[in-house]
Amino acid sequence: MTQTSATQPSGEQADEKNAIRPFHVNIPEVELTELRRRINATKWPERETVTDASQGVQLATIQALARYWATEYDWRKIEAKMNALPQFITEIDGLDIHFIHVRSKHENALPLIVTHGWPGSIVEQMKIIDPLTNPTAHGGSASDAFHLVIPSMPGYGYSCKPTTPGWDVPHIARAWVVLMNRLGYTKFVAQGGDWGAVITELMGLQAPPELLGIHTNMPGIFPVDIDKAAFSGAPAPSGLSADEKVAYERLQFVYQKGIAYGYQMGLRPQTLYGIADSPVGLAAYFLDHDARSYELISRVFEGESEGLTRDDILDNITITWLTNTALSGARLYWENWGKLGYFNAKGVSIPVAVSVFPDELYPAPRSWAERAYPKLIHYNKVEKGGHFAAWEQPQLFSEEVRAGFRPLRSMFFQDVILANAA
Repeated sequence: MTQTSATQPSGEQADEKNAIRPFHVNIPEVELTELRRRINATKWPERETVTDASQGVQLATIQALARYWATEYDWRKIEAKMNALPQFITEIDGLDIHFIHVRSKHENALPLIVTHGWPGSIVEQMKIIDPLTNPTAHGGSASDAFHLVIPSMPGYGYSCKPTTPGWDVPHIARAWVVLMNRLGYTKFVAQGGDWGAVITELMGLQAPPELLGIHTNMPGIFPVDIDKAAFSGAPAPSGLSADEKVAYERLQFVYQKGIAYGYQMGLRPQTLYGIADSPVGLAAYFLDHDARSYELISRVFEGESEGLTRDDILDNITITWLTNTALSGARLYWENWGKLGYFNAKGVSIPVAVSVFPDELYPAPRSWAERAYPKLIHYNKVEKGGHFAAWEQPQLFSEEVRAGFRPLRSMFFQDVILANAA
């Protein structure tokens, strides 16, 4: 069994449900030996009958991954990186939530909570920690600094697994406000991509007074009728601009051919025993997120090195394997099936910043962003990067987060001044 440690403080605080306990990862060597044994014992199928990825993850790609995973990959490197960061556990609504909390050395840093997605973990955000908390070392100014909180979603990584239904996106959004308040942040901002984007938008929709604004790199901007038409497979409606038509066609492809995993997890997550039992099965399932992401990820096992490394990819998969959270993470899709939508406009009325990365599932048009977010404070198309932008292009991503929240800094400083005066 995977072993981790959460050291409970002494005294009365240890008895309080809202205690914040330091946390360290400590995986027994026997777990890593068993992982390698299982990789080497994989029962391989024949190769695909096509020359492209249209049938899914290609045999040559997954075998290259497996060879590296079993013979060269070193888990202890990422374990040491995680343990060099301030990690904590705290109980919210009966569930232990794991998070990284790094405070900036700069005065008046803006508190920011960043949420990962599926198939993800805190690994997705670790490269942005120093650029956001220590911007002067990365081409920014001290006035761009953030205090950074990066939680593991319920059922993911080192957060505990819900044992009853109810940990859906609105619940997580409320829990993140509790977490930020517990850390002493009375004003803060939020950011997310993938599920993190949906959670962050729900925080914006709920609009707690503490939340000044949000930044998203997967904005929910599609008008309801457009979203429904794309889901149905209908041709693009007449009257769309060129940018809107591209976004529509890309979304239609996602719905029709790109998110088979989403339907499986949304309808029957408990059936996925294979990815809980086979590390190679898990890896293949995680690689096949969407066509553009698969292309960006698989190329590193073919000798290319742009954006992600082999270790980046395997760090993320290995965390899920060692914590046995493949199915508990999958249930988030079931929790939200038919409730919220993913890409549709949701009525967020607080300030919103949008960054458009070219290899995202769809390029969000400015016209729909302005319609979805009446308080759009930042919109920018960047030159490269995809769905996992913080992971793939941390420098570009960090620059976008700084720029996106810059219009809210004066509001935050005013609150700080008033608080200090009181």
